Amino acid sequence: MTDDHSDIFPCDEDAGDIADIPDLAHCSAFGETPEAALAEVLRARALWIEAARAEGKPIPPPRFRPAIYKVA
Repeated sequence: MTDDHSDIFPCDEDAGDIADIPDLAHCSAFGETPEAALAEVLRARALWIEAARAEGKPIPPPRFRPAIYKVA
């Protein structure tokens, strides 16, 4: 799974951005910028996969194809 399977969208309420990986249940992160949100969700993804492996849970193949807000 690569970062092109994440979605980044603005969060006006918290003055930042949220990134999530829909293929991984509850895997999301907040950042003050799109770049920061992406970096955080990539860390969250690594931890999500590590925890799933440790618990013997399946890791779903990437299927989500978002329209990503481009990160400069």
